[in-house]
Amino acid sequence: MVERCEWCGTDPLYVEYHDTEWGVPERDPGALWEKLVLDGFQAGLSWITILRKRDTFREVFEGFDPERVARWDEKNIENALQNPGIIRHRGKIDATVRGARLFLEIESTEGFTPWLWQFVGGDPIQNSPRTLADVPTSTPESVAMSKALKKRGFNFCGPVICYAFMQAVGMVNDHVVTCHRHAPVRALSAG
Repeated sequence: MVERCEWCGTDPLYVEYHDTEWGVPERDPGALWEKLVLDGFQAGLSWITILRKRDTFREVFEGFDPERVARWDEKNIENALQNPGIIRHRGKIDATVRGARLFLEIESTEGFTPWLWQFVGGDPIQNSPRTLADVPTSTPESVAMSKALKKRGFNFCGPVICYAFMQAVGMVNDHVVTCHRHAPVRALSAG
């Protein structure tokens, strides 16, 4: 039997996400922005809820193309609010539009990828949790990332959301040591 981190349970979609995406170092700026947005939409909800709606989120937010989303007007926002396939939260949709503009600013000056990865010194942090109870919900790095994002004008990016983001995009390897993905993710991080 394949051992996994217990948080993913047995839902096939969750298992697939755990086995192929979670913890894999991501350096594509667009993919990082999409994940940051989706983690913001998760606030107050479970990740599986967002995962089940991810394809519709991608359709509604035009493939998470920040240049297109940055040009959204009130009509685009209202259309998004009418789509039952996403989380219809006005504040989170507004934050996504604002976040697209902020992404473009950072990408054009410092680069979004190096700007985000600076919070872990540019390389993934390798943890060795034995159980889910050994995994923190926030760290000094996620607190620093949260403060920096908020200072730039981002919303829905508290320290817990930032830590979940850091885990998901491989800035931190928090697969438990008995999980079949722990060692492969560690190896990916070395590359």
